[in-house]
Amino acid sequence: MSIVHSDGLGQFQQDNATPHASRVATKWLQEHSSDIRHFHWPPKSPEMNIIEDIRDALLRAVENRSPPLRTPMDLWTVLKDEWRGLPPRYLQTLVESMPHRVAALLCVRGGPTRY
Repeated sequence: MSIVHSDGLGQFQQDNATPHASRVATKWLQEHSSDIRHFHWPPKSPEMNIIEDIRDALLRAVENRSPPLRTPMDLWTVLKDEWRGLPPRYLQTLVESMPHRVAALLCVRGGPTRY
């Protein structure tokens, strides 16, 4: 966090999915709470996390490869290439969508949204 947000303004965000809310993860976050600001997120709301959109884009790119990938190393290579190839404007659009995502979540009182 100190490398990415040297200004100290960064916040850790996670979707409270079961693996993220494990005792080990929760304990680690508590132990590092003075080092990392943690943004409290609605439980199990992956549709609110832009990482889900990025993962879906990478998954589509992998699924559309021809010929199909054969080894884990092939997958790793393709994922790195596709990650590097994501247009900065696409990523910026996802970031800019956050106020709308949060507003949609508030409107449905934490229920499912179109995101």
